[in-house]
Amino acid sequence: MPFYRQMGEIPRKRHTIFRKQDGSLYREQVMGTKGFSGIQSILYHHNPPTRIVHSALLKDCRLAYEEQADLCHRHFFTHQYAEPGDAVEGRQYLLGNDDVQIAVAQPVRQMDYFYRNSDGDEVLFVHAGTGRAETMFGTLRYQPGDYIVMPVGTIYRIVPDPGEAKFLVIETTSWITTPKRYRNHHGQLLEHSPFCERDIRGPEVLETHTDQGEYEVRTKSRGFLHSHLFNHHPLDVVGWDGYLYPWIFNIGDFEPITGRIHMPPPIHQTFEANNLVICSFVPRMYDYHPEAIPTPYYHSNVDSDEVLYYVKGNFMSRKGISEGSLTLHPCGIPHGPHPGKVEASIGKKETQELAVMLDTFRPLRVVKQAQAVEDTQYKYSWNA
Repeated sequence: MPFYRQMGEIPRKRHTIFRKQDGSLYREQVMGTKGFSGIQSILYHHNPPTRIVHSALLKDCRLAYEEQADLCHRHFFTHQYAEPGDAVEGRQYLLGNDDVQIAVAQPVRQMDYFYRNSDGDEVLFVHAGTGRAETMFGTLRYQPGDYIVMPVGTIYRIVPDPGEAKFLVIETTSWITTPKRYRNHHGQLLEHSPFCERDIRGPEVLETHTDQGEYEVRTKSRGFLHSHLFNHHPLDVVGWDGYLYPWIFNIGDFEPITGRIHMPPPIHQTFEANNLVICSFVPRMYDYHPEAIPTPYYHSNVDSDEVLYYVKGNFMSRKGISEGSLTLHPCGIPHGPHPGKVEASIGKKETQELAVMLDTFRPLRVVKQAQAVEDTQYKYSWNA
């Protein structure tokens, strides 16, 4: 993130002696990106973060994609797909490429292990449910509408509250940040940005664990899942400071940009990463030119695939879509509003739709098992 934070106890100067009450040293860890030229934080542990007692390869996490088929628009009913489980092992994947993997999960069970994704940053969008994310940087409470941004290499576990829960999971192989055009050269969000630093929540409390025993950290790296056993609790940080840490932004705090005539999708952009952007469609006023057509015009995805995950509301340009639907509109062919939606939008003043959109700049592939929840007639739905 583009602003500095500090939690817990840290020494006055970095890389200097920092002792516990018994005279032994805390163990300093520098955690950064881009080979010491990106953002970083410095953490102080009770134990060396390298002290493992057992290491094992658990499984191959690489996705099995379908064979190339006809180029067409796709629609998946994810509410039929997600099986109740935890926030990691319960992920059911739908789409992916070398830059991103997209899944859904129903995290109704507490993880009985800890996890770190060492392949890239993650965004966990909370469609339903509340709970807490316990991380090496501290604990964050989450609620519906939250984007939980988890930096690469962060050790964490999700502890859900009882009740219904659903996540949209976006795993990248790069760093997720705010759109560059909304930041000045210092990293501060500018006045025309649809949100600002006041809307961002970092860890709320740093819980330092000194427990001894057997603790498992599962690490995803290079497309494989590994198991590392520690004889101490992995969340043993007594203090940290820096610019790298998990944070939350709620979609309800996104302030939509509107205009007299229809505005293009980049106005909805919320995050960016390598070869992809994440956008938020939120309740907003429609265009206010007296002859405006509020629905989007037909457009060709010349160089990007478009994914829409429908959270709630009545999406103005679509038919046959329900809460939890996910659509893929691939590059190479045009897409746009369903029959009757253009005419129906004229004169309307506002929309209550809520959706998350991803545009990827390399083609996405469909995971084989996602075919089980596909609406195979969606590609013909513009004929109605």
